[in-house]
Amino acid sequence: MATNESKKRKLQKKQAALRLVVLAAILVCLNMIAARFHKGLDLTKDERFTLSEPTKRILRDMDDVAVITVYLEGKFPAGFQKLKESTRERLQSFQDVAGSNIKFQFKDPFEGKEDEERAKVYQVLAEKGIFAVNLQVQGEEEGYSEKFVFPWALVQYKGKETPVKLLENKTGMAPLENLNFSESLLEYKFASAIHRVKLPTKPEIAYMMGHDEPLGLNTFDMLNTLTEQYKVDTFDLVENIYIPSYYKAIIINRPQKAFDDKEKFKIDQYVMNGGHVLWVIDQLHTPMDSLHANGQFIALDYGLNLDDQLFKYGVRVNTDLIEEKYCLPMPVIVGQQGDGQPQMQLRPWMYFPVLIPESGHPIVKNLDGIASLYASTIDTIANPEIQKTILLQSTQYSRKSNAPVRISLGMLQYPLDQLFNEPKKQLPVAVLLEGEFNSVFKNRLHPNFLNVLRDSLKREYKGNCDSPTSMIVVADGDMFQNDFSQKTGPMEMGYWRFTETRFANKTFLLNCLEYMTDNSGLLAVRSKDSKLRLLDRNRIKREETKWQFVNIGLPILIVLIFASAYIFFRKRKYEKKLTGEGKRKQDNA
Repeated sequence: MATNESKKRKLQKKQAALRLVVLAAILVCLNMIAARFHKGLDLTKDERFTLSEPTKRILRDMDDVAVITVYLEGKFPAGFQKLKESTRERLQSFQDVAGSNIKFQFKDPFEGKEDEERAKVYQVLAEKGIFAVNLQVQGEEEGYSEKFVFPWALVQYKGKETPVKLLENKTGMAPLENLNFSESLLEYKFASAIHRVKLPTKPEIAYMMGHDEPLGLNTFDMLNTLTEQYKVDTFDLVENIYIPSYYKAIIINRPQKAFDDKEKFKIDQYVMNGGHVLWVIDQLHTPMDSLHANGQFIALDYGLNLDDQLFKYGVRVNTDLIEEKYCLPMPVIVGQQGDGQPQMQLRPWMYFPVLIPESGHPIVKNLDGIASLYASTIDTIANPEIQKTILLQSTQYSRKSNAPVRISLGMLQYPLDQLFNEPKKQLPVAVLLEGEFNSVFKNRLHPNFLNVLRDSLKREYKGNCDSPTSMIVVADGDMFQNDFSQKTGPMEMGYWRFTETRFANKTFLLNCLEYMTDNSGLLAVRSKDSKLRLLDRNRIKREETKWQFVNIGLPILIVLIFASAYIFFRKRKYEKKLTGEGKRKQDNA
């Protein structure tokens, strides 16, 4: 009988060992399958972990390997650590779609580098458009210390590369909100970067010349920024016969001379052939040098002769100026110091409105404030064939003054709270027009001109668009210009040096052109909402003990209860078994 029990035990041990081997094999196979076919289930309301269709389409169309190097490696504060993990998760989701065509790595650019070598690293990364952020990190013993972090990534594909900025600094946002906003843009930024380096050539756009448009230090950042994503030509509208259709878009930026019918006709036919136009118009002449020299000036109409053309397309840029409560400050002389030097003070100047985007359109959604100087208003014209979307507008605490407008520094003595104490209708400043436009010259051209156009120039007149196109009208010619100084040279577009504040003018410009020239649909990804659900601090204090027990004490208590129950029932089971065996032995005896 003892032999049978011994054989039984050996058999049970073999079966147990076999079960362990089978279980281990199953776990290994499951891990291999999970690693190869990585899938996730997004249960969030805003689908923050789900890639959009435009992104998936770009990733599936890749025919080579994109190598992404993320320079967020090392010990960081909690916020940057979270950004690092969010970046890793987003790139993993890209890899799930693109497979082996996406390779990514996290790298510390300073690892193993001495001070002299670090200086070279700074220079190399700066040449690629990657710059460090100086953080104040609190240590346990040494107090605060400085740490340089590179919240950037570099995307390389087929010999081309482009940097990706991971951290945004949106004005007025708390650190947690700013971090959450940066994470919400990761999909758009990486997908857009891959899309750009995939393109065989850069799209071509033209900067129109011939009507005293600015071209120099004030447009340095604008043109320099555009050349990163586009091939930019300067195009003389007066000298050339027509605008080539291979230009994806043209920019008419702050013209100061009147357009004649020939030049308007060239623009009109470019639009009729499917072209896109970014109109950046100043209707009134606002000489700042006269304001500084004489303390005042009269804003008069430039007389650009574009009213009928823009009216036909669906808008009217008015000859007025917006006066806004929420505006940029301007330095003015308020007295003299003891050494005879003028005493300067920043005063809010109501003719420099700060425009806060409120539209849900992808061009402006989630954008920071945009600085403007002497902006005018825009009226939209009833035309069912053209869809009109207001992109930028003043706040409710604003008004307009019709030309001629007398501008005087004496207006600074009036408190803005008294001038704008009642809410009024918001005033449009930038409008998107979409649809099949009709020519402004329809039924106006002489037959002889049409014959010359057809026979000599080999071009056919079009009275309307064959397919929908778009244009954007901005009633502020200074919106995309940059300031400059004799010491530092040109500054960044949207940078207000007197308060050292950066506005979203550059992003707005790039979004406008991307929307008109890119059919990938990626810009819609940028407007994807990702809400930050913050904890209620008052409730945390109130219910601190309760939730500490629920999260720490309750799990331990449940484990102890189950362990006690298991021991109790196991003990009873073996007591019954031993009692039964004892009775059988007595019966056998």
